[in-house]
Amino acid sequence: MSDLSPHIVRVESPQGPQAQLLGRWGAAELGQRAHWRVLAAQLRAHAAPAGGWDLRKLQWLDHVGAQLLWNHWGQQWPERVLLSEPQRAMLERVAGLTVAPPPPEPWRLSEQVDHLGVLVLHGVDHARHLVQLVGQLSLDLVRLARAPHRGPWRDMSGHVYRMGATALPITALVGFLIGVVLAYLMSLQLRQFGAESFIVNILGISLIRELGPMLAAILVAGRSGSAITAQIGVMRVTEELDAMRVMGIPHGFRLVLPRTLALALAMPLISVWTTLAALAGGMLAADVAMGISPAYFTQALPAAVKIGNLGLAMAKSVVFGALIALIGCHWGLRVKPNTQSLGEGTTASVVTSITMVIIVDALFAVAFKNLGI
Repeated sequence: MSDLSPHIVRVESPQGPQAQLLGRWGAAELGQRAHWRVLAAQLRAHAAPAGGWDLRKLQWLDHVGAQLLWNHWGQQWPERVLLSEPQRAMLERVAGLTVAPPPPEPWRLSEQVDHLGVLVLHGVDHARHLVQLVGQLSLDLVRLARAPHRGPWRDMSGHVYRMGATALPITALVGFLIGVVLAYLMSLQLRQFGAESFIVNILGISLIRELGPMLAAILVAGRSGSAITAQIGVMRVTEELDAMRVMGIPHGFRLVLPRTLALALAMPLISVWTTLAALAGGMLAADVAMGISPAYFTQALPAAVKIGNLGLAMAKSVVFGALIALIGCHWGLRVKPNTQSLGEGTTASVVTSITMVIIVDALFAVAFKNLGI
């Protein structure tokens, strides 16, 4: 260790062991990793020496070294300290400019209850806005039925193409892979009991009734739900929504209605498409892993799965599509005119849509199970 490196030595004094500071306590020396490691260990070893601190033999002390010492002292003067007047002036300056962090607030039950109340009020506000959107959508549907020639059909057809047709490749790919994975995992278990033929029943009922519609809805929620929120949110940022209000163009009839109808129409078709892709993947995996031919698979599938399951799946898909579009419009209309709010709204839209899809699917499962379907 050189004489210029910052270090501490232990010396004896009439009051007891004393910590004597030597070397250069400046930014250049303290910024070197080797010097800092040695000095940090020495500071821990000399937490509160009985004889106090002796700074008189320091070769250099700047504000960085003074701040280090002041923080090590707990931002208060020790009982015994020997130093020169310039060193005292520098430490007093550092002490005067050091802002102590505020103490952590104690845990209070009332504040936690208030925070919970704020969250509940926010949830109620979102629910109220969604109910308003549903009510306005109902009125717009009545208006469309009275004057269909004034409906936003061109917007609706464009949304059907963008939300439906362009989603077919990704939904088919994911559905096919899910079918392959499910069939392969089921084959490992069914082969142990010699029940290979039941893979048609398991794949058919699970994919057609539950996994196909829900998988398609989750993919559409992440793909089209976020796009709806981003489109309407950008309109808020660019003040197009305000311009529409000034011109007397209702947001519900021109923005919410075409997107909701388009997604409610496209969602059952996407669900059937995804289910067919998943069944194709399961059929291929069953043929490779278990030797069940595609001919037997297609012949046994209608007997294993009743046609009512397909109708139930399409009915659920209509609800999924309408809810995804309404949630996307809800978060898009609540975006504030800044990019941070746009990003937060898009993220919240995707999370809310996927959560709502899972909740509604569970409600459908419980309701139709009680009805015996």
